[in-house]
Amino acid sequence: MRYDLHVHTHYSDGLHSPKKVIDKARSLGLRGIAITDHDSVMGIEEALSYSKEFEDFELIPGIELSCIYRDDEVHILGYFIDYKEEKLHNTTQDLRKHRKIRGKRMVEKLNTFGIAIDFHKIKSDNPNDFVGRVAIARELISKGYANNIQDAFNKYLNPGRPAFVERYKLAVEDAIKLIKGAGGLAVLAHPGLLKDETSIDYSIIKGIDGIEAIHSKHTPKEVKAFKEIARRNNLIATGGSDCHGEYHNGDILLGKYYTDLDTIKIMKERIK
Repeated sequence: MRYDLHVHTHYSDGLHSPKKVIDKARSLGLRGIAITDHDSVMGIEEALSYSKEFEDFELIPGIELSCIYRDDEVHILGYFIDYKEEKLHNTTQDLRKHRKIRGKRMVEKLNTFGIAIDFHKIKSDNPNDFVGRVAIARELISKGYANNIQDAFNKYLNPGRPAFVERYKLAVEDAIKLIKGAGGLAVLAHPGLLKDETSIDYSIIKGIDGIEAIHSKHTPKEVKAFKEIARRNNLIATGGSDCHGEYHNGDILLGKYYTDLDTIKIMKERIK
């Protein structure tokens, strides 16, 4: 039984509603998914409500928090969280506000270079008011300024590029405490994308419960290495696609990288 534990919806930078994501997951034969939107829990209630219509499908409330350690961007996934917990709710609202301010500044920078895109249009095209780099990249693509999202990032939106604006991020230890304070498990996301391997050690010291060993951008060699790190440190090795809803050559990432039922049982035991 497959569980994809890293899925985004249009409540952050995914393309689709929770309902559509669940329908697609079920059509692919998945037993469950975790909704892990960036710095947001806004889609969870909708997802949970809809998932209850199906006895053979499980929706795991989650989140992906953006953090910083030294100069490395570190993402911490939270699973089985109480998405209504007050501190988590207040923190995600603050992060949302900072993200919107950052998005506006990036668009303003692009405008100064003669790139004619409009912040209010981007905002209106994202019904849940999530204005991040991906939303801006999609607008750049639609206006012919970039060929794809990676191209937009490389030209304009990555660190060191003309429109980049640093994002407000939590400290790794604060993200872990926030997730555990909401009754959840904290898991280091896609460690293979980290620039500094010491971020893994630091996250372990600060109390993560698991490592996302299986990920769409990890090589087989990296998957093996991260599973070994998890084993040595008594951590749970999880897996997920990091699907945002895009199709490539008629195919979608959802469910291609996953966690099995035995791991889900271990996760549930760990939070008791």
